[in-house]
Amino acid sequence: MTTSTPSSTGLRGTPVVPGVAAGPALLVRGEVSPEAIARFGDGNFSDADAAMAAYDAAVSAVAATFARKAEKATGPAAEVLTASAGLAKDKGLRGAVSKFVAAGTPLLQSVGAAVEQFVSIFTTMGGLMAERVTDLEDIERRVIAHLVGEPEPGVPTPSEPSILVAEDLAPSDTSGLDPQLISALVTERGGATSHTAIIARQLGIPCVVGVAGAMDIKAGTFMVVDGETGAVEIGTDVEEAAERVAASQAARAALAAWTGSAETSDGTPIKLLANVADGPSAVDASREPVQGVGLFRTELCFLKATEEPSVEEQGEIYSTVLGAFGEGQYVVVRTLDAGSDKPIAFATMPGEENPALGVRGLRLSFGNPGLMDRQLDGIKLAADKTGTETWVMAPMVATVAEAAEFADKVRARGLKPGVMVEIPSAALLAHRMLEVVDFLSIGTNDLTQYTMAADRMATDLAHLTDPWQPAVLQLIAITAEAGVQAGKPVGVCGEAAADPMLACALVGMGITSLSMAARAVRPVGAQLSQVSMDTCEAAAEAALGASDPMAARAAVRALLAG
Repeated sequence: MTTSTPSSTGLRGTPVVPGVAAGPALLVRGEVSPEAIARFGDGNFSDADAAMAAYDAAVSAVAATFARKAEKATGPAAEVLTASAGLAKDKGLRGAVSKFVAAGTPLLQSVGAAVEQFVSIFTTMGGLMAERVTDLEDIERRVIAHLVGEPEPGVPTPSEPSILVAEDLAPSDTSGLDPQLISALVTERGGATSHTAIIARQLGIPCVVGVAGAMDIKAGTFMVVDGETGAVEIGTDVEEAAERVAASQAARAALAAWTGSAETSDGTPIKLLANVADGPSAVDASREPVQGVGLFRTELCFLKATEEPSVEEQGEIYSTVLGAFGEGQYVVVRTLDAGSDKPIAFATMPGEENPALGVRGLRLSFGNPGLMDRQLDGIKLAADKTGTETWVMAPMVATVAEAAEFADKVRARGLKPGVMVEIPSAALLAHRMLEVVDFLSIGTNDLTQYTMAADRMATDLAHLTDPWQPAVLQLIAITAEAGVQAGKPVGVCGEAAADPMLACALVGMGITSLSMAARAVRPVGAQLSQVSMDTCEAAAEAALGASDPMAARAAVRALLAG
């Protein structure tokens, strides 16, 4: 097939959801019609108040759209849509728009200037705040569409199964995708822990991000996406592609049919757990072959709260999650990881210059110890009410002293204490951390970001924000070995746990549990059931000895195929 698009050899990105898909390219540009913007002009408002009234109406409509989508979604999709609804109505953003309007700038240009101002601020902050840039730009397009009388931009509905290609995708785009019509996702921007990647895992469709040149592909071009190697191929023979897709679908179907038990082929047990955000997502997860919850993100229960719920109210909320699991299962509750990209009115410190490296997670309790005490009391109430085995861990722990103080508070309530390993210092001191806590859980998203000093949303740095990076794997191995020596469990609850190939290497390092989006549990469990512990250890050695992420993937893939 003759085409002016780049050759397949020039299209490669970061693979985040395995599987092979083929089909025509469905391009998403998401811009509002220039003709509609030209017709709108300056809006012909009588004064600044009238202009701001129009802005407020548009913002309310956009926030309502996000809220409706959030109600229909669960897990990560619901959380990011709820956050986007709050961001659309942000008072600081409105204040910036009002300032430009008062200075005589037309309303559309005022919206653009205000968003650009906040994009610059968020980008400078880096870390998780930079991840909100895509959301801000999505909000700008939607607000402008409402102002000029156009439909909100979004993903068009294809007439046949297609490959969605975009510069980037906002949560509002990815949350409503139909896996029957969208066979795979390809984005030019983003990394392995971007919103697009996380929601693609939840949908269970192949995904490759950070593909340079993706937007040069012409709409309708037949293409093949390999979510295992990161290859995006143009010009592949249609019959050959169909054979590869069929083989991939058969393999994925076999994996999806797995029901347990969670162990290697030679009988080494592995705990497979789910990441949940609330009661409904916990109920959904309980239907999968899991042994409980490895990450209950409690802060996601309070994104809309303006005041801190009482101990009793918190207890009721936590009970909806704990109550979904019974005998032989357990729930790991993470205390508030508020701050950075998850601001909570009653907890987050406003005005931080770099909140991703600031007062978030456990650090919120330094100046407000009652916040932690009341949450632990609420968790204790839920544990007593449901009878579910409950473990509690703190995020953003940097020192052994912090871990010890937290563990004392948890044990005083009769619960099992642990900490998250997200900061390199915690990994390097894992053996000492395990002297004061009962378990560790590795958050690979933040550990990767902090280890590589690379913003998760920086496309130019996507190769660094890859959990297969040798330095990140070394820190995971150090932490896992500390657990082996101490005889205490060490789990992984970041997105890396959802990668079936990487899961084998993690188990080979000594990881005892893997927690992930519920949709990923069966493929991971099936993959582990096909390999021995010796093979897992060989996979760990191969990954740790590789020079870069792609070499690590290739080495483990070859080993598992043999």
